[in-house]
Amino acid sequence: MAATNLTFSEPDEVHEPSPGVHRKLARTTSRSMASMELALAWRCENARHTECYVARKLNLWRDIFPPDVEADLLDKPVGHKTRHVFEPGSVIPGYRQQDQISIESDAFRKRTRHSAYTEPRLGRFYPKGFIAGVRDYFLQDVTPFRIAGTGAELSVDLNHPLAGREVVFTSRILDAWEASDEHGGRCNDVIGFVSQNGPGMQARHMNQPTDFWSDMPFIRTAKGPDAEFYASPRFVDHIDSTATAQITRLYSRLAQHGGSVLDLMASWKTHLAPSLALGEVAGIGLNRDELEGNSLLGDKVVQDLNMDPMLPFETDRFDTVVCTVSVEYMTEPVRLFSEVRRVLKPGGRFIVTFSNRWFPPKVVKIWQDIHEFERPGLALEYFLKAGGFVDLETWSMRGLPRPVDDKYADRLVDSDPVYAVWGAKG
Repeated sequence: MAATNLTFSEPDEVHEPSPGVHRKLARTTSRSMASMELALAWRCENARHTECYVARKLNLWRDIFPPDVEADLLDKPVGHKTRHVFEPGSVIPGYRQQDQISIESDAFRKRTRHSAYTEPRLGRFYPKGFIAGVRDYFLQDVTPFRIAGTGAELSVDLNHPLAGREVVFTSRILDAWEASDEHGGRCNDVIGFVSQNGPGMQARHMNQPTDFWSDMPFIRTAKGPDAEFYASPRFVDHIDSTATAQITRLYSRLAQHGGSVLDLMASWKTHLAPSLALGEVAGIGLNRDELEGNSLLGDKVVQDLNMDPMLPFETDRFDTVVCTVSVEYMTEPVRLFSEVRRVLKPGGRFIVTFSNRWFPPKVVKIWQDIHEFERPGLALEYFLKAGGFVDLETWSMRGLPRPVDDKYADRLVDSDPVYAVWGAKG
């Protein structure tokens, strides 16, 4: 497998040591602290993936780095980048056939959460508490496992989601400072910061389509038309300002400079930077007042895309289509993705971004039912089912600090995570 190319996201905000308490350093030492952007890049059969994590307080004498990486990070200036390719099994546990096992169908506890009924579906992930008793797993175990086969018996894959894959580990030193005296504490596996809690779950199992389609996945709590729900303008921020800046930065990297853009399910704020020097920018949204508040939009269309997913634009019109924190509300996603492909110019990109926040009454059921890192996999399935898209990729960014002026700053340490999936019209 060829090594994956990775482009750094250059986060806007990083950890800053407190003035007068810690002395900033121009270079790292074996006894210093540092903040770093860490990333894993990997491939599956139909997409490339990049997972970014900002570790804001690394201890360079205690935390665990692969030896080659550690040697490449000591006595290096702030801004220094490293890139190392790791074979399957070298830094993430390798794939073990004995960890794909068969269990009786009845061993899957279909009623575990507040009496809700859960049917095991092919390719989906569930907490190990759902199979409590198998290999001594206990009911409270939330570590995910995957359903690899269904029937009278279930095939259960207990391997790490990235098991068996080559990964490219990249780091960038964002800041360094002199450490104070420390006693005790714990060691952290630095690659574990990036690889734990979901990365790898975006990919299909053995390239078989994941069953996201059973159990009425697109029903919603609020049954009425979206136009009624959004009849009054909201003028609210759906994610914090740091996450918004990351999305703007991503669009600036991926959208065609000087090109035409369709902002799908648009609102009062744009996520497109002036530096893109865009030509035509059209927007489709649900509230006229919100669209009028978006100064970048030229053509403003009020349309409920769940009621009518047909886009009112000619074929091959746009260089880029973006959809920001709205894919989770789509009840006809495959039809809409097909329409996006139609209105894109050949080679044009469709970029979908989202976080882990939504309006509960209007989010579709499947979005709430699945793991945070399965959601990029769901969006990938939309691209694949719609057909005609190439160069599919996913990207995630986690670990940035929450803005101090954010309304949740007193309760949440990290900024809202950002996930993105994109592809080009073939």
